[in-house]
Amino acid sequence: MQSIQAKLAEERLSPFVRVTLRVWIKGALALLAVARPVFDVVVRIELAQTMLRASFTMMMTHSTWAATEAIIGLIAPFLLMAGLATRVSATALALLICAGWRGATLDAGSLVLLALLGWYALRGAGAVSIDRAIARGLGDSALPLAAPVTRMLAWVSRQLAPLWLTAMRLWLAATLLAAGGWITPDTHVLPIGLFGLAVQALVLPLAVLIALGLAMPLTMLLVFLNLGTAMVMDGHVGLLLLPTMVLGLLAFEGAGTLSLDALSRRWLDRNVLFDRRFEDVPAHWPHVVVVGAGFGGVAAVNRLKRLPVRVTLIDRNNYHLFQPLLYQIATAALSPADVATPIRSLFAADGNVRVLLGTVEAIDPAAKVVTLACGTIAYDTLLLATGATHSYFGRDEWAAFAPGLKTIEDGTAIRARVLTAFERAEASDNPADAARLLTFVIVGAGPTGVELAGAIAELAHQGLRREYRNIDPSRARIVLVQSGPRVLPSFPEALSAQAAAALTRLGVEILLDSRVTGIDGCGVKLASGQTIATQTVLWGAGVVASPAARWLRCETDRSGRVVVDGQLRVAGFADVYAIGDTAASSGWNGKPVPGLAPAAKQAGEHFAKAVEQALLGRQAAPFAYKHQGSLATIGRKSAVADFGWIRLSGAPAWWLWGAVHVGFLAGFRNRVAVLVNWGWSYFTMRPGIRLITDSSHPGTKGT
Repeated sequence: MQSIQAKLAEERLSPFVRVTLRVWIKGALALLAVARPVFDVVVRIELAQTMLRASFTMMMTHSTWAATEAIIGLIAPFLLMAGLATRVSATALALLICAGWRGATLDAGSLVLLALLGWYALRGAGAVSIDRAIARGLGDSALPLAAPVTRMLAWVSRQLAPLWLTAMRLWLAATLLAAGGWITPDTHVLPIGLFGLAVQALVLPLAVLIALGLAMPLTMLLVFLNLGTAMVMDGHVGLLLLPTMVLGLLAFEGAGTLSLDALSRRWLDRNVLFDRRFEDVPAHWPHVVVVGAGFGGVAAVNRLKRLPVRVTLIDRNNYHLFQPLLYQIATAALSPADVATPIRSLFAADGNVRVLLGTVEAIDPAAKVVTLACGTIAYDTLLLATGATHSYFGRDEWAAFAPGLKTIEDGTAIRARVLTAFERAEASDNPADAARLLTFVIVGAGPTGVELAGAIAELAHQGLRREYRNIDPSRARIVLVQSGPRVLPSFPEALSAQAAAALTRLGVEILLDSRVTGIDGCGVKLASGQTIATQTVLWGAGVVASPAARWLRCETDRSGRVVVDGQLRVAGFADVYAIGDTAASSGWNGKPVPGLAPAAKQAGEHFAKAVEQALLGRQAAPFAYKHQGSLATIGRKSAVADFGWIRLSGAPAWWLWGAVHVGFLAGFRNRVAVLVNWGWSYFTMRPGIRLITDSSHPGTKGT
């Protein structure tokens, strides 16, 4: 990290101030970005429920309530809750409050409701809403007036909604002052009864902070704590909900245009954040180049984006792939879009991160240059997180007949092979050919092999039932070949035995201590002399590191992984680091770090922390891998989990496996899509993505 430290001399701010300020601000903004849509949904739901209850009350107690008012009072809340026609429904409900109460004086609760509904009438619903989902397509549609109306609403959201926040802020400050006796109360426009603070000495300073619009999240938190204390003391906790929504709105959405927070944010954008364009980032900031957008690379950039550094993330694909669920693409349970996220979308809000699509051809550590097909990239610090690919142990000719599973292309190709095998068996008049086509051999009984075998067994026995006329898919033969004495050798023996039993119950044939000696278009040959006639062989027996060692011409271990020191620095290179399957690290209490996604993520985060420490002129501690456990699933209701201190199998482990994998998926859309597809497959017992879309392998071509 010497080059990073050398560049600090060009900073106007001290390294500590620059780094700490940026880390805290980026962290706070990230937290607000996550909480804002959640809060928006909660407020819409609560507003809808409140308005529905009020509407039912009005219908029951006022015989003169008009039919139009009743329709609005019953339909508009549901539209608001869903975020559909939000502005119209919020406006209608606000008018209903004003006119529907039959001239009665608006109480404090009604005033708060009007303030919140006014916000939604001007800004519309948040990110998790139907309006936001269709806004871009609606504005570009052929519907009459769609484009001008969309532009007008965008202008209202951009210009008028912040002014409404400003008005709400001043309204709240006046309410606190009136409740504290600092000004003459006006109960017609101020909801004084809902905002009495417990500590009266804080009324004036809090009101001043609110009026100035300074540090609104913190100020709103202080008001909430004070207000909550007062209501608990008075026994009116139920009245805290409406004020909380107002405080939360100002905390999460900001203080509005005319505020010190807005001025501060503009200064921060120009001097600290630089989150608009990569070109605006100061040229003297250290340049960190990350090659590979897998788990390790993305984890590193997720931390690096908060630091005063320029980051270039290079990958040969434009997406980040969640590899643990890749086998479900191969077995028709999920589509590629469910387990992959565009890399650019992950860092769209971070101006100091640039994403490049390209393949590395060479690295010159002396010149500190990475060569791509499209040009060269200079770096101050380089991180290699390029993963691994299939290893056929010197028999690369097997690759044409036994594809591995590392990429989306691999997943769709394997899905095509598996489904085509059933189609060709259905069309065959030869029983021997049909039996060969309905035999599936998986080589290697690690997590990938076990998960593939279980998923194919369920596809054959359940998912394709009653879809064929000449064959019975449930009679398919699934063979799992393992050179060692047990499946899942990295797991404890007891869990391996339970996994083997679960596979056997699914109809998987397990061949242990069986070394493969040959694979061709006719089948698989074993060292025992046995030949398994099949046309579908899948490889899950081993991996080899990426070509990083060849680029650097450096020391490697037997698997081709780059040897690194305790800081994950490539041996012999001062500013080149390697993590994940690319690196041979002994950071697991002196043992080799396993090639698992959590290990890659921990290494990526450690690298980013080391960069942060270098910016502060400090030395980072050596990398220490903390094993978080291992998981493997076998079918739709069984899995094994090893956390060391606790070991699970069967349904409990399966539920845990599902929760962990959904939680680690990148992107809200992917989580929802996976849950929907899993729910469909689980309860209907039918896979949803049974499409043959790849014909590049011999096994998928015509009869």
